[in-house]
Amino acid sequence: MGRSRRIEVVLWSIAFPGFGQILNGKLVKGFILVSLEFIVNLQSNLNQVIISSFRGDITQAVAESEYKWLMFYPCLYMFGIWDAYKDAAEITKPYAAVPVVCGAYFGTIGVIYSQNLWGAVWLGLSGMFVGLGIGMAVKSILNTRFNN
Repeated sequence: MGRSRRIEVVLWSIAFPGFGQILNGKLVKGFILVSLEFIVNLQSNLNQVIISSFRGDITQAVAESEYKWLMFYPCLYMFGIWDAYKDAAEITKPYAAVPVVCGAYFGTIGVIYSQNLWGAVWLGLSGMFVGLGIGMAVKSILNTRFNN
């Protein structure tokens, strides 16, 4: 699959988990992810949390968050992006998923600790980016150590 197609799949997955899978022709998986996204989004009150966070009202965002559901979102989000890209790029390289898995873990940890800091949106996103960076370093170490 061409590079522009892979980018399109990733961008649609970033916009809405499940859309990348649908573009890849994985309809069942795509509709399951779209359904899960709707359920988690509604149960966690995510849209209102995002609005309050972008307005800078972190206290309101924390009050609106339903953390029992919100903690699922980073893993669902990162899996949707990774899975769509993996299918589009036909990735089979060892340790290729490590950065995304670390991003999901650190994003979830960010959500867990967000009540006392920046709120779930900002600390969750920050955790995802930190996790991606750490994951890339770990992937590089693993590839160097075990593939030479």
